Amino acid sequence: QVQLVESGGGLVQAGGSLRLSCAASGRTFSTYAVGWFRQAPGKEREFVAALSASGGNTVYADSVKGRFTISRDNAKNTVYLQMNSLKPEDTAVYFCAASILNIASLNRLLYNYWGQGTQVTVSS
Repeated sequence: QVQLVESGGGLVQAGGSLRLSCAASGRTFSTYAVGWFRQAPGKEREFVAALSASGGNTVYADSVKGRFTISRDNAKNTVYLQMNSLKPEDTAVYFCAASILNIASLNRLLYNYWGQGTQVTVSS
């Protein structure tokens, strides 16, 4: 069983930066792929970024490519999402997720564990 806890959300002006963290419990977390998803009010949860267990394979949504960076520190059981050049349309609740399949996938159905989410609000 893996538990995920996100932190680092908040209010930021457009053009600013935030770094989200996702702390995981469980000895096998380092073998899981991880992903970040987000959900804006009234919208479906959408893929943001994913990373394989070793960190060698990454996938990004087109909307964040070049602005966001996903990374992990397996020694600390923590996943990060560095978000730069933030836009008002990035406003959402951000969720981290883990997949036992170790596939850096944009398909949310492949993720077995989810955090509770952290709010990111970007003002114009």
